[in-house]
Amino acid sequence: MQYEAVIGLEVHAQLLTKSKMFCGCSTKFGSEPNTQTCPVCIGMPGVLPVMNRKAIEFTIKTGLALNCSIASYSRFSRKNYFYPDLPKGYQISQYELPIATVGYIEIVVDGAIRRIGITRVHLEEDAGKNIHEGIAGASHVDLNRAGVPLMEIVSEPDIRSPEESAEYVMKLRSILRYLGVCDGNMEQGSLRCDANVSIRPVRAGELGIKAEIKNMNSFKHVRQALEYEIERQKGILEEGGKVVQETRLWDPDKGITVSMRTKEEAHDYRYFPEPDLVPLVIGSDWIEEIRKTLPELPYVKRERFVKEYGLPEYDADLLTSSKAMADYFELCLKDYVQPKIVSNWIMGELMRLLNQENKEIEECQVLPGQLAEMLKLIDEDVISGKIAKAVFEDMYRTGKDAIAIVKEKGLIQISDENEILRIIDQIIGENPGQVAEYKAGKEKLFGFFVGRVMNLTQGKANPAIVNELLKRRLGDN
Repeated sequence: MQYEAVIGLEVHAQLLTKSKMFCGCSTKFGSEPNTQTCPVCIGMPGVLPVMNRKAIEFTIKTGLALNCSIASYSRFSRKNYFYPDLPKGYQISQYELPIATVGYIEIVVDGAIRRIGITRVHLEEDAGKNIHEGIAGASHVDLNRAGVPLMEIVSEPDIRSPEESAEYVMKLRSILRYLGVCDGNMEQGSLRCDANVSIRPVRAGELGIKAEIKNMNSFKHVRQALEYEIERQKGILEEGGKVVQETRLWDPDKGITVSMRTKEEAHDYRYFPEPDLVPLVIGSDWIEEIRKTLPELPYVKRERFVKEYGLPEYDADLLTSSKAMADYFELCLKDYVQPKIVSNWIMGELMRLLNQENKEIEECQVLPGQLAEMLKLIDEDVISGKIAKAVFEDMYRTGKDAIAIVKEKGLIQISDENEILRIIDQIIGENPGQVAEYKAGKEKLFGFFVGRVMNLTQGKANPAIVNELLKRRLGDN
């Protein structure tokens, strides 16, 4: 029997506010455990929460960017469960009245556009963190993260493959980073993804029994975990068994999902309205005020890059994957108006060096204007394209200007015809056999002569002049 997957994703985004959701404690990452806490976020008796207005604005902003309807009336609830990193014994979240509902994201997979529905975007507080590593026979609890504003974005079960799932999360991460509401750092846990996945016979209307998969902290893990889980459920059904509704944990070291617990239903959490917080009324004026702050979003910027700069869709897609990269590209164009050449250098040499060190473009020492000036040196025949790659890597490591590196290392391109002719004549004199073979029709040897010239000039000879003079000399002899 042929099966199809039905996947819905729950993405939790930690918001870039300076203080926590219901108190004034810092949200800074990486501080010593339990140094960013107060009676409110550690759940002491008698304390009262106060809403973080900026977190609410960020959630409205996200809802607008995801084509959602913004509720005029919203409310917080208590989600009751016991876990060591939840000191109050409940989490302040939203249940029946979230801030944003019924939106969508469009993704492109294999050249086809797929619209993935957004069920809801709601706001809640994060829990603390249990620490197990390096502690024999015990666990410690760090409550620095308890109370940090967390936005949950829930998709409709419209996703049909692991590839679509990864593309959805990448697109959503890009939007959140453009908005400036979340840094999208999956390794640090500021963007976390859970998946609800089931399978059913192709063209069947009824949904299968789902499993929830947790602990997917990279796009690669999203794909791998769902691929494994889909095959696991197929195997169960093909052997005549039944899939159990449960929560499973992705183990990246073993490449498998393992059972954590039976999946809870909403009634298990005993939701009820948070008695210490008044309902949230969101006026149309407030919504429109926030709408005016929306930036040019990645899919709009992508279309503009194709139309305005004549870039291939592939280039535009990659350049607009982050706002910082798109800004870098456009700043470079202010000083060097050759979009495709700039695009090639960013996607080629710059991204190669960044990927080697697992860095973001914001960490690059080469400023856009410095890249533009280096590209001008190529156009002015000061350096060759090959030497430019070595110069650029030096710029990347040191932050120096291209011309300073070129002068310091004596890399100025040789364009003097007499100097190049002298070297060509020397090579022709030293290789009479190859000259005879070339003249006899073995044209591939032309590359041999070019290579010898470039080798003797340490790559500094002007390639165009070398080619022209070689053709002339080999034709004359």
